[in-house]
Amino acid sequence: MAHKVLLTGGAGFIGSHTYVALKNAGYDAIIVDNFSNARRDVTDRLEIITGAPVECIEGDVLDGVLLDRIFAEHTIDAVIHYAALKAVGESMGKPLDYLNTNIAGLYSLLDAMQRADVFTLVFSSSATVYGQPDHLPVDEAAPRGFNNPYGYTKLVCEQSLEQISAADDRWAFGVLRYFNPVGAHETGLIGEDPNDIPNNLVPYIAKVATGEQDQLSVWGDDYDTPDGTGIRDYIHVTDLARGHVQSLDALLKSRQGHVVNLGTGTGYSVLEVVKAYERAAGRALPYRIAPRRPGDVACVYGDTKLARELLGFEAELGLDDMCASSWNWVSRRKNT
Repeated sequence: MAHKVLLTGGAGFIGSHTYVALKNAGYDAIIVDNFSNARRDVTDRLEIITGAPVECIEGDVLDGVLLDRIFAEHTIDAVIHYAALKAVGESMGKPLDYLNTNIAGLYSLLDAMQRADVFTLVFSSSATVYGQPDHLPVDEAAPRGFNNPYGYTKLVCEQSLEQISAADDRWAFGVLRYFNPVGAHETGLIGEDPNDIPNNLVPYIAKVATGEQDQLSVWGDDYDTPDGTGIRDYIHVTDLARGHVQSLDALLKSRQGHVVNLGTGTGYSVLEVVKAYERAAGRALPYRIAPRRPGDVACVYGDTKLARELLGFEAELGLDDMCASSWNWVSRRKNT
């Protein structure tokens, strides 16, 4: 019988792609999502992609009664946890929302898992826990820190999982620190589509490309980087989804926890991403240089050797693939 996985935030950008990856890998999956930042038709699209019905429960991980009911009604073997707020800039304006959703939400989920005797969790963390790295590429042993409330919540969650696993060996955690997910499924049926003005670079570029936004604001061109704009390690969302499944595979097989970076290991500047998207869309995209945003760091990209050694993970798709698949998704969506 296939392992059954609870996928929190599974209707969102990364979660929906992970649902497809789980099904392709032979897992069964149940989605729980509050649809605060997800399209309600995503389950219909997932059914088309997978050729099978999708079970999706609307609700919040802060709702312990709901979680208890889900665990009681299904034999769940493991959880992949995405349900969280994720924007650096937004977290500066809404710190309490981030503390409640990201930290209290994890604790609520872990409580329900413990009550149900489910002790396997893949946790979607972030490279933001490295704060301002003191060396590049940044590896998993680097000092951790934070530059914003979002980063703080991810760090607290990681530290909480460390304390739990050290005290109780029933638990097996896969902690995945990943970089900026980009792109869309090859079918163009699912991709990133924020409900409001995007906080992240590529979905904003996409809205400029479709004409939904007039121009892109490039937040700072005076960083200590080759073109003055911030550098990040972007990763195709389908590679990222596959990495989460490989993490789950390893946990179920060995019961040994792990902490790894998922990324390409290559950093790209904001302007390099803009140029790649221009190639995908076939036209120039307007942008303006704006002041730096508080909380942003100049450069971060990861060392991915440990993910390759422990999980067999290696990114397969590059920046042009990311932007081309994103454009395929948003241009199709714009015309439907």
